[in-house]
Amino acid sequence: MHADEISQAVRRVIDGGWYLQGNENKAFEEEYARYTGTAHCVGCGNGLDSLTLILRAYVEMGVMSPGDEVIVPANTYIASILAVTENGLKPVLVEPRADTFQIDDALIEQAVTPRTRAVMIVHLYGRCAYTDKIGATCKARRLKLIEDNAQAHGCTFGARRTGSLGDAAGHSFYPGKNLGALGDAGAVTTDDGTLADTVRALGNYGSSRKYVFDMKGRNSRLDEIQAAVLRVKLRYLDDDNAKRRRIAEYYVSHISNPRLRIPDEEYCRNSVHHIFPVMCARRDALQRYLADNGVGTMIHYPIPPHKQKCYAEWGGTSLPVTERIHREELSMPLNPTMTADEAKTVVRLLNAFRPPST
Repeated sequence: MHADEISQAVRRVIDGGWYLQGNENKAFEEEYARYTGTAHCVGCGNGLDSLTLILRAYVEMGVMSPGDEVIVPANTYIASILAVTENGLKPVLVEPRADTFQIDDALIEQAVTPRTRAVMIVHLYGRCAYTDKIGATCKARRLKLIEDNAQAHGCTFGARRTGSLGDAAGHSFYPGKNLGALGDAGAVTTDDGTLADTVRALGNYGSSRKYVFDMKGRNSRLDEIQAAVLRVKLRYLDDDNAKRRRIAEYYVSHISNPRLRIPDEEYCRNSVHHIFPVMCARRDALQRYLADNGVGTMIHYPIPPHKQKCYAEWGGTSLPVTERIHREELSMPLNPTMTADEAKTVVRLLNAFRPPST
């Protein structure tokens, strides 16, 4: 989509001969900060880095120390967890709600301990995870609220956009996201000027002045070509999200197979539909059936973080809501280029699905 404008933007960068930390980066940061409603945006290499840099910055600022705890949803992509453990912090897993797939705000309070320093919410599948209760808990407990906004660009809570609801937010612009680059890219948004400056320095080898290194940083910078591409796609983000929403609403109003559990209308109102999750006890049979009929699907995600080998220390942990979601979830086709006929085909096949008896 938008191929001509993207090609022109890439050519502009190539012809300009400036490929890092130039005008395209500065312009995108200003435009995306304005779009999200935040004071600052700092580009970085990818979504994982955005979260890692936020937490590392809080450590450098003395807000957090190794061993402190960060409450995170158990139902998330592993990047949310990796960012915590990479900084020597302890993730505390909290179950999601079965109807929204988002962290259950009724369970957060009981997970808080004297070592808790932050709550990370993940706007998973494109649905807003923030609630007034989460905001009130963080305020009352003096906890930082961090948003993982990798899947929810343009999503709103009332008049505010995700990415502006907490103290800081990490964003991924992986090509398949609602706002996607032509490769890996990410950003941090925040109203905290000190945090933004620290994140920027940490992503530039720990340097705020050339050849002067105040912190042990890393190389995580948004390059000019990706910034130029994102500037083009940002202009169309709301329209593209509206197309996603229309497809999701069609699914909700036309899928009627009682063997399937699908999001409801309220879910759709609070989502930009990075994916459309369908829950099915015979998920693998459903996926094979759709594939046999020419419809590709994906599983987000087959193994929850606490069952991954890299977190073997959680091997005995039981998180039944999370485990059921990961066992039953199947993502239907949904993107801005999808036609009405294609959506009708998906619905027809879903409604006709009958799992094999064995």
